[in-house]
Formats: sequence, structure tokens, C-alpha cells
Amino acid sequence: MMSVDLNCDLGEGFLNDELLYPYISSANIACGYHAGNLDTITKSIGYCLTHNVAIGAHPGFNDKQNFGRTEIQLSAECLQDLVMTEILAVHFLAIKMGATLHHVKLHGAMYNMAARDKAMALTVADAIQKVDPNLIVYGLSGSYLIREAKALGLQTCSEVFADRTYLPDGSLTPRTWPNAFITSAKVAIAQVLQMVQHQTVTCIDGTVMPLVAETICLHGDGEHAVTFAKQIHQTLKQHNIDIKTQ
Repeated sequence: MMSVDLNCDLGEGFLNDELLYPYISSANIACGYHAGNLDTITKSIGYCLTHNVAIGAHPGFNDKQNFGRTEIQLSAECLQDLVMTEILAVHFLAIKMGATLHHVKLHGAMYNMAARDKAMALTVADAIQKVDPNLIVYGLSGSYLIREAKALGLQTCSEVFADRTYLPDGSLTPRTWPNAFITSAKVAIAQVLQMVQHQTVTCIDGTVMPLVAETICLHGDGEHAVTFAKQIHQTLKQHNIDIKTQ
């Protein structure tokens, strides 16, 4: 049977978080820097344990004012320290609660920068390996982060997006563009099925681009997050696509 992971960015302070866990297989938990705190991390891990959802750390820049979506230039040493500190925050809480950290997915500007910058991708991958070489690296399909993590011998999971559009170079359409977000559940479902069943996506200019779709991201802060999660979960099941982690 065909299968795919369904992940969601959570623990960022949004009220609909708890409603999303029944429909996903992996959670990316904000580590307290771009969003969240000790309480939200603890609650998020608890929800993961209740719903048998894989626990992931979701590091971002230390910039709550901009929700981690503004690019910040850091030295390799500072970036590595930041990423390791954030991962360890979730890692140690998970251990305390009898759970295991499964993966790491970067947030916002850090995610996009590591996707296109080879040196930054290597720095991040090295930081993840230093914390735990068994952690799975979630990253944009076709990105430098996926390549550099693989080069270090780390397990990776190539990510695609249900609620975002794509440029022909494989990057996500910038959030500032008017057509960056998919707001129709019907369109989101069609894109998900195309990505999972055919390993392609139709870009904003109409071109069809190949990609590797191993995990699908839903944004927990999206206006339609719960609706999308329910309908995508149901549609995948109807098409005999199992929802599970690697």
C-alpha cells in the first residue's frame, strides 16, 4: 500500500492545535524561540503521546516579533548553537515525559535559507547530527538541506506542502505574493494527490515539476488548517494511501 507522512507545525500558540492531532502522523513542535514556551512544548508532547503522533523539534530564529519569518544572518557557530539548543529543549522534555524525539524540521526563514544555501544546510545538518544522528531531517523536497543531510549519513524525509504554491525552481512561492497560499480545500486535495501519486506538482506558471513527496506539511496557523487536515486525511484514506511516519 502506498503511504505518506502528514505533518503539522504546532505548539506555536494557536487555539486549534489540539484539534489537529487526530489527523496527522508527525508534529513539528516550536522550541520557544520563534514561538512557544515550556508550557506549550510540554502540552504538545502530551498530545503527541495521546494520539500516537511522532514528535519533532521545530527550530527557528530567535525572533518572536516576526514569528521567525525574517531572514537573519548568523555565523556558522552561532547558527549551530541556536539549532542545537532548540532541539535539545524538546529532546529533554520528551525524555522526561517518556517519549522519544523523532525528527527535526526548521521553521520559516531558517527553513527557506537552509533550503537554498549549501553552507547553511551543512551547518544545520551537522548540528542535528551532533544532537542525535538517529534524528530524521525534514526538509523541502530537492533542497540543499536534504542533500547535505544525506551526505552526512542522516535519514531524511522530503517535504511537500498542501497549502502553498510552487515556483518552477522548486521553491515555495514567497508569502508576500498574492497567489502564495492555497485557500480551497478542493485545490489543496488535488495538489496533495498529484504530489503523492505522481511525485509531481503543477507550478504557478503551469509547468509540471518532479519532486519527492514523503511528508506533507499542513500549517497549524492556517485559517483552514483543521478543515484541510480532516479532508486531506479522509481523501488519502479513500485512495488507499496509508498515513504514517517513516
